[in-house]
Amino acid sequence: MSRFKPPYPPEYRRKLVELARSGRTLSSLAKEFGVTDVTLRSWVRQADLDTGRRTDGLTTEEKQELARLRKENARLREERDILEKAAALKVPRVPGREVP
Repeated sequence: MSRFKPPYPPEYRRKLVELARSGRTLSSLAKEFGVTDVTLRSWVRQADLDTGRRTDGLTTEEKQELARLRKENARLREERDILEKAAALKVPRVPGREVP
């Protein structure tokens, strides 16, 4: 059995964020909907970042772009390392000269 629950649907998150913004307390929403108040707090914070109410973090779009760029960067590093190793195999060895 998995320890992790599947993510909540975006519409469900939006609805709970709306309820929290309408004045309901996070603890009452957490009890009613079976979500922890820490989770609700993070959803409200992220929604505030996405709508521009807060500026002390990354928006969802920025997080996705950052993840994509990190993945691309890792792939490019791996390709570079492979090419360096392949080039080192093809370069004839000259005594007294090191391969960079």
